[in-house]
Amino acid sequence: MLNKRAVAGRALRGWRKYAVGVVVLAGLSVAGDRAAAVWTEHRTADAFQKAQGLKSAPHVEVHGFPVLTQLAGGTLDRVDIEASDIPAGRDGGRLPITTLNVELDRLRRSSDASEAHAASAKATAFVSYRDLSDALGVEIGYSQDSTKSEPRVAATTSLPLLGKATASARVDVAGDHALAFRSVKVGDGLPKAMRAIVTGMLERELKLDGIPDGLALKSLTTTPDGLTATLSGKDVTFRTDARA
Repeated sequence: MLNKRAVAGRALRGWRKYAVGVVVLAGLSVAGDRAAAVWTEHRTADAFQKAQGLKSAPHVEVHGFPVLTQLAGGTLDRVDIEASDIPAGRDGGRLPITTLNVELDRLRRSSDASEAHAASAKATAFVSYRDLSDALGVEIGYSQDSTKSEPRVAATTSLPLLGKATASARVDVAGDHALAFRSVKVGDGLPKAMRAIVTGMLERELKLDGIPDGLALKSLTTTPDGLTATLSGKDVTFRTDARA
């Protein structure tokens, strides 16, 4: 008859080998899935960079596990994209985006890989006052009159013979991708004609560039650093030839 201790020892060694095998297989599975995630992130970043004409690739993060199962099903649970310095278009009336953060839910690609569709998405676009100043042609900064319900920006420009003139304007949502500067207040001491010139410089409508179709502008806020826009939408489409 076998010694009970010997039998128990063999059984324990067997279970240890099984456990080690399971751990190794699990490790390989996780490593393979992570490799698939990195590959997907790289492909997505490359497509976004080319479509938006970016100098550098955006940061992309694919969420959920396992990614291989998501790829096999053709839909990614969630993809986050963080991009910087999205240039404005060439046709005027457009505003560059300093930083853009997009969260895409249930993302799937078209059969020819020219489009990607998200069931829903939300985004935050930040525009620095420097980029805003370049777009408007006047020096823009934070207005002390700005509130959460009425975001405003301050403006400074030089007028012939009169020197510097100051003004402020309210920032409003003007469309899915557009914002407008309205309710202009011009500083005291300017002739009526000059006040009209300053008002005309600010009463403008600009379109945020580089926003995927389906995302709509919901709110605007101003801070000492710049202008922040929040966007959201359903059935959001990202086209790789968006700037063609």
